[in-house]
Amino acid sequence: MTVASSPIAQRGFDTAEFARRCAAAQAVMATQNLGAILLASEAEIRYFTGFMTQFWQSPTRPWFVVLPATGAPVAVIPTIGVPLMRACYVSDVRSWASPAASDDGISLLLDTLRQHLGHPGRLGVMMGRETALRLPLGDVFVLTAALEDVEMIDVTKQVQQIRMIKSAPEIDKLRHVCATVSDVFDSVPDWAVTGMPLSELFRQFKIKALQAGVDDVSYLVGSAGQGGYRDIIAPPTDRPLQNGDIFMLDTGCVWDGYFSDFDRNFAVGNASDTAHYAHHQLYDATEAALAITRPGIMAKDLYAAMDAVLRPGVALGDEASGGDDVGRYGHGLGIQLTEPPSHTHWDETVIRAGMALTLEPSVIYGDGFLMAAEENILVTETGAELLSRRCGRDLRIV
Repeated sequence: MTVASSPIAQRGFDTAEFARRCAAAQAVMATQNLGAILLASEAEIRYFTGFMTQFWQSPTRPWFVVLPATGAPVAVIPTIGVPLMRACYVSDVRSWASPAASDDGISLLLDTLRQHLGHPGRLGVMMGRETALRLPLGDVFVLTAALEDVEMIDVTKQVQQIRMIKSAPEIDKLRHVCATVSDVFDSVPDWAVTGMPLSELFRQFKIKALQAGVDDVSYLVGSAGQGGYRDIIAPPTDRPLQNGDIFMLDTGCVWDGYFSDFDRNFAVGNASDTAHYAHHQLYDATEAALAITRPGIMAKDLYAAMDAVLRPGVALGDEASGGDDVGRYGHGLGIQLTEPPSHTHWDETVIRAGMALTLEPSVIYGDGFLMAAEENILVTETGAELLSRRCGRDLRIV
C-alpha cells in the first residue's frame, strides 16, 4: 500500500482527454453496430464533453448530447448553454429557446438522431442502475414513439466501465482534493470545542474547506450523540456538543469537478470502551480490504474482507451486527460523489488498476449506535494507494 502525494493539479483537460473518452465509447458502438449513443444526464454529458456548470441545479430545461459513431459529440441544448458548450469538446451545437410551451427540444433531438441512425437504426442508451434520462416522462414517450423503428440498446455497463478507469489527469485531481480535505479533517481538534452547536461545526468545516482551496462543499452530513450516533445522513441540529459525545463528519468536497468522499469520527472529552472498540473494528476492516486490493479481485471480495472483520463479532459482550444495514461497504469515486461499483456481496465488477474507490465499513455497537468510517483509495497495478490521509486506529478525542 502506498500513500498519495499532493501534486499541484491542473484545471481542465486537453482535447486529447475527451477524444480518448469518446473513442473508447465509439469502440463499444462499433462492436454493437450502434449509430449513436444518447446522453441526457449531467455526469455523462460532462464526462464526454467537459460541459461543467452548476446550472444543472435548475430542473427546468432538458439537455442532450448525441455521440455519433465517429467524431466529436453533437450537443442539442437550450440556447442559454450555447456559449459554454461551444468551448467544450463538441463538433456541433444545436439549440432551441427553452423552456418552450411544447416540444422542448424533442423535434431537434429527433432530427439529430435520424442523421446518425437512419431507418431503422440502433441507439445506445444508459438504462441501468445509477443512470437517468433527465427529461419529462411524457417526452420519453414521445421520443420512443417517434423512434419505433429504432432498437434501443442498453450501454450502461460499457459506459460505466469506461468512466471507472481514471486517466492520469483525473487521478491528479482526486489526489489534490483528497489531500486538501485531509488537512481540514486534521485541523478539527484545533477548533471544535464543547458547547459548539453541531450546525456551527458543520458551518466552520465548510468555511475551512473553502479556505483550504476546495471549489465547493457539495455534501456534508454527520451526527453527534451521547455515546454514539444513529443517523449518518441527517442535516445538523443546533444541539451543542457535550462531553461524552461521539460525532462524525462525512463530506464530499469538489475540486475542478472531482470529489473526495471520506469521513472522520471524534469523541468529545472521552468515549466508552464500546465506542473505542467499534472504531478499532472499522480500522481493522479497512486494513483487511486494503490488504487484498489489487487488479483482478471483485467488488464483492472487498465487501467480504470487511464483513469478515465486522460480522459476526463480539463488542465487549454485545453482538456486533456489522454494516449490512446500510447496504454496502463503499463504492466508486470520481466526477460524482458515488459511482459504480458497489462493495456488496453481489457486485461482481472486476477491480482494475486506475479505479478510484471508497472503503466504507460500518458497525452497530452498544445501544444500537452506528459508526461508519471511510477512506478513498486508488487501485494501482500492485495494490492500493491511499488518496485520503489514513485515520488512526484509536478514536480521536477533542
